[in-house]
Amino acid sequence: MSPAEFRNRVANEGFEPPVEVVREPNGFLGSHSHPFEAKALILEGEIQIGVGADATVYRPGDVFHLPSEQDHWERYGSEGVVYLSARKSLSLSG
Repeated sequence: MSPAEFRNRVANEGFEPPVEVVREPNGFLGSHSHPFEAKALILEGEIQIGVGADATVYRPGDVFHLPSEQDHWERYGSEGVVYLSARKSLSLSG
């Protein structure tokens, strides 16, 4: 998926405009969660996302999706990773 396609898709799905995120080579971020839904398009390098006992490696062109409050960990490849990250906050209406 191209960055333009990703931007259009997340806009149509109600996400905020994506921002570019750069993470260091061989970095690791332990178990955590976010108070928002997240989708990201990998631009360069690779990232491994782990949820429980399962882990997936994402490379350029891949998109990952994390629901709000999903516990996960992140490991960055030997060249680090650059990705476009879009967020969608929970609606508190009702």
